[in-house]
Amino acid sequence: MTSTPRLELRGISHAFFGMPVNCDISLRVEPGEVLGLVGENGAGKSTLMNIVGGVLTPDEGRMLIDGDPYAPKSTGEARARGIAHVHQELNLFSQLSVIDNVFLTAYPRRWGVFTDRRKARRDTADALAQLELPFSPSTIVEQLSPGHRQMLEIVKGTLGSPGLIILDEPTTSLTSRETHLLFALIERLTAQGTSFIYVSHILDDVKKLSDRIAVMRDSALIDVRAEADLPVRELITLMVGRPLDSLYPDRAGHTPADVQAAPALRLDDVSATGLVHRATLTVDRGEVVGIFGLMGAGRTELARVIAGLDAADSGRIEVAGTDVTRLSPRARIAAGLAFVTEDRRGEGLLMEFPVVANAALPSLARWSGGVLAPLRRRSLRARVQAVTEALRLKATDLTRSPVQALSGGNQQKVVLAKWLLTEPELLILDEPTRGVDVGAQYEVYRTALERADAGTGILVISSELPELLGIADRIVVMRLGRIVAEYPRAQFDARIILGAAFGERPDEVAAGEAASIQIQGGV
Repeated sequence: MTSTPRLELRGISHAFFGMPVNCDISLRVEPGEVLGLVGENGAGKSTLMNIVGGVLTPDEGRMLIDGDPYAPKSTGEARARGIAHVHQELNLFSQLSVIDNVFLTAYPRRWGVFTDRRKARRDTADALAQLELPFSPSTIVEQLSPGHRQMLEIVKGTLGSPGLIILDEPTTSLTSRETHLLFALIERLTAQGTSFIYVSHILDDVKKLSDRIAVMRDSALIDVRAEADLPVRELITLMVGRPLDSLYPDRAGHTPADVQAAPALRLDDVSATGLVHRATLTVDRGEVVGIFGLMGAGRTELARVIAGLDAADSGRIEVAGTDVTRLSPRARIAAGLAFVTEDRRGEGLLMEFPVVANAALPSLARWSGGVLAPLRRRSLRARVQAVTEALRLKATDLTRSPVQALSGGNQQKVVLAKWLLTEPELLILDEPTRGVDVGAQYEVYRTALERADAGTGILVISSELPELLGIADRIVVMRLGRIVAEYPRAQFDARIILGAAFGERPDEVAAGEAASIQIQGGV
């Protein structure tokens, strides 16, 4: 096993395009410690971890391991010094097997010459068993669920017993069971002396795991405290630089729509083989409807059918009164549909293009007088700037800086801004706050509710039941591709809704049983 290092950062600074992202940061990580690292999107957390992990070189400052200079030029050099980095964005080859992804650059050798696939398979199987993962080393990665792919990245990080493991938003795609297994693994490894830097926007998880918590804001290290010294309310105030009294904006609920107006969405007995079965649902104008369910319940699949990305075999889909059942995704956008997908990098953004270009794509026709007319660039930039400012997007230059230079949470805001510019009749949000800090979450909620108040129908898919309880007017529960239950706000009960997702009948839920999920309106 690699000896556990004591890592020290002294005066680390770094800038992108002349914009400081790390400013004079000094920090240490002790052997066997879990150091939590929190901050708003764009605070500089991922950049700092990329410096520690050998992806970036600092402009100023130095790092030490056990008192010796540490200046990795690559992730391989960092790994050789006992530091592994599990990134927020997956870095897997979907057409290759699990074992090939794990050992892609470092297959074990026999006699220093021949690839030892038997040892590679054995080591991979042992690592999968540690996390109780139900797939074999020979499984092709594209066959894995998003959560299992996330766990595979963690397996890659822990292989070889590194002394320090950086986990950047490791639970964004995990089920509660998988999260529990990860936390148990962290506990076992820290007991053996392994250190962790745990980066997450889920503050309860950070407090649960961490010995100390480091807080970053506006590229600087604001404070480092023992976990017990940082209540969640104070932690959020340090992160965002202002008190945040509630996780969710105040809203009395939607005003019932004019009965003469067509609803924003109407599904009538919609089915898609293997994905969705006989879904019937209405979303009124100005209404926020949440879709809840366990992983594999068919929530994202339903959204893709509504958006036209997957075809419906039967049934009828209407957007704002228009039958779009057989229309293309482009035609559905023209009818007033907008879809913020779960996969922002793969489906939501052109990573090498700037914010304005990404935001303008679905609504370009609005900024031109005709096919041959010039684009009204000034008006477009002004509108993009207004929308992104409302979302508190942090970007150096909207017209030149590529979105790949933004933090994950700020990339999510660009995707949301892109669809808000279309002024949709129906806005579908699939996991809209995944990987987004608590301050930015509030801005996403506020923006969505403002659109609802303006008459847009909102359909929100979320794995976080408290999120839906906080913002939805109505919650629909899916299970195994079917809509199995529906609850208006007056009937919201976390235990009953969760029970429906697990397949319990209402009469099986004990009356007055304590909710299994804690719901808080404030922080």
